[in-house]
Amino acid sequence: MPEQRPLAVIDVDGVVADVRHRLRFLRASPGDWEAFFAAAPADPPLAEGVELVHRLARDHEVVWLTGRPERSRAATWRWLGEQGLPLGELRMRPDDDRRPARVFKRAELRQLGARRQVAVVVDDDPAVVDLLRADGWPVLRAEWLAYEATLGNAQESEGRT
Repeated sequence: MPEQRPLAVIDVDGVVADVRHRLRFLRASPGDWEAFFAAAPADPPLAEGVELVHRLARDHEVVWLTGRPERSRAATWRWLGEQGLPLGELRMRPDDDRRPARVFKRAELRQLGARRQVAVVVDDDPAVVDLLRADGWPVLRAEWLAYEATLGNAQESEGRT
């Protein structure tokens, strides 16, 4: 049986995808999540994140772990391919899942880590990073795009991404 490469678990929004142009949809309460996700195919790539993923893909298997809902799978998959990013496993939030991103990602990471070695997790959300680090996961915080509280607040209160 061939040796499995360790996993690099990578978030999408704020790591490789620049979401700033669509945060306007979340500034009202409640946020317009349909419009927020519908605008995702127009996300510019974040060069630092794209470069990091390419470096990690040399000796890791890339798994995408995003809080985006399952209904946006085709658009997310297409966007990743258009950016030339590795098309590894794509783990997305079920459409009816309203847990905060940190809780959803913790559960998914526990499932992945039960069967494979997770060498690194890359995420931009401070709440996700803090929780996963506290659990002992090797986390790299993506800081190349200033984190805006708009998304974090919406995720915590509405649990949609």
